[in-house]
Amino acid sequence: MATAADLPGSDATLRVETEGNPDYGAADGWLTRTSKLSHAVFWLIQASSVLVFVVGAPLGAVALAVVTYSARVFGITGVYHRYFAHKTYRTSRVFQFLLAFLATSATQKGPLWWAGTHRRHHRYSDLPGDVHSPKDGVWYSHCGWIFDERWGGTPVDQIRDFAKYPEIQWLNRWHWVPPITLALFCYAVGGFAGLVWGYAVSTTVLWHTTFSVNSVCHLVGRRRYATPDTSRNNWLIALLTFGEGWHNNHHHYMSSVRMGFRWWEIDLTYYILRAFKAVGLIWDLREPSNAALERNLIDREREAA
Repeated sequence: MATAADLPGSDATLRVETEGNPDYGAADGWLTRTSKLSHAVFWLIQASSVLVFVVGAPLGAVALAVVTYSARVFGITGVYHRYFAHKTYRTSRVFQFLLAFLATSATQKGPLWWAGTHRRHHRYSDLPGDVHSPKDGVWYSHCGWIFDERWGGTPVDQIRDFAKYPEIQWLNRWHWVPPITLALFCYAVGGFAGLVWGYAVSTTVLWHTTFSVNSVCHLVGRRRYATPDTSRNNWLIALLTFGEGWHNNHHHYMSSVRMGFRWWEIDLTYYILRAFKAVGLIWDLREPSNAALERNLIDREREAA
């Protein structure tokens, strides 16, 4: 079993978080602990998006943005979240790495950091110790927590099941390689306009749609299930994030491969995963039982209608 000391770059980029850390759950003063480099990259990429007023909107560049956005939304939702964080399906080691590389190109750090931090969120959802609860402020839950140095290291103790793979360790340490590779690809196929639209614009939109799951979906929307947190279903966020907006569903039954529990709840990530299953790339998809779907309903009469 891997430990922090066994992992490449453990001194610089990986650390085991301990439950006794007095800073856990205390967002007050987080700005004094933010990573200046992370802030610089975050704002630089977003500022680069305004270059659309310089390059215009060539059809090819805009199409490239749609493709890179869609692929990376799936990378976050179907790979980082439903695979690495919750293990809702199984796949081969080779396809696991390919999926992880795609997800890492979303510029949301590495798979071990993302999934380990997310598992911590579920463990302490909206309680002291939650890394991104709106109770610590909407902006903090939206994206401020990412720059809080308390959460800068990889919580290896939360993600030992995947930390045993050297190639995933490597990708987690060198998480900037896939985004740079994508940026170079966008420039190669679309020139400067391709870089602006395909990487800067799509990354900016991708960040704020996926971040909205942590902020908006704990503040605005409908609660179908009585969960011990403030999670809500938000149809708009669900459409923008390929199904992640059915957030109350997810907090009710987090090990489910699908988040749209009703036929009208569109979940593009789930449909893509079903297609992968059909061609044999993934298997053992974990579906919720009917009993699980009926448990802890807030309004049974409305659900039955």
